[in-house]
Amino acid sequence: MATADCSHQPVKLVMDMDTKAKPPQPHWYERRVQPCVAELLGTAIFVCIGCLSVVDDAAGTGRLQPALAHGLTLGLTIAVLGDISGGHLNPAVSLGMWLVGGLNITMLIPYWVSQLFGAAIGAGLAKAVAASERYGNASGGAFSIITADDQVPSVLGGEIIMTFLLILVVCMGAANGKTKTPLAPFCIGFSVTVNVLAGGGVSGACMNPARAFGPALVANYWDYHWVYWVGPMLAALLVSALVRTLLGDGNTRLLLK
Repeated sequence: MATADCSHQPVKLVMDMDTKAKPPQPHWYERRVQPCVAELLGTAIFVCIGCLSVVDDAAGTGRLQPALAHGLTLGLTIAVLGDISGGHLNPAVSLGMWLVGGLNITMLIPYWVSQLFGAAIGAGLAKAVAASERYGNASGGAFSIITADDQVPSVLGGEIIMTFLLILVVCMGAANGKTKTPLAPFCIGFSVTVNVLAGGGVSGACMNPARAFGPALVANYWDYHWVYWVGPMLAALLVSALVRTLLGDGNTRLLLK
């Protein structure tokens, strides 16, 4: 009898070890709701500061004030909210992250909805605190650089190029295991600053459909609004294809593993 009892002891120990090895599952609120709240809050902060930097642009600063305001706000917001939701704050970034495996497909639409609601809230807050004359002159921070159809190709091309850089930094700095870095939030913010400084005169350097949507909704300014959706979304597709085929590590790359 003693021999029989001992023979079963190792099996029991293995079963106990397997049971203890399983990490606790996070609460459904932390997995489903909290990330959306973080995306809504982060996008609201980013859009509010971004719109104010355009509406109340101090004379003589040119693109420097919007560049620093957008880049620094984005970097800081990602740094404090990134561990909750990833700190996307941008529908194009969420699309790119999903395509490279950094976001579950069930969260893609909720992220988009949260980002758009956050952008509307942020643009509304900017309107509430800005001087009405300046707000009207700047179209509420909406992108009004396109005044004729012949500008569309250059603006669309500029948005694709600049968003390509932004999403490449996001995917390689925050999702790809081989190149992931704790400095990703500030690298992402710096990429926005660089893009605004370099391409603000080309397209306005939106790179974010939510950033375009919020002030367009609040100021009711929809001229050529579609450009600021198509450009960033195309850039997300291009970056994800590049990462999945050539640049990604063994877990991210689909080909040549």
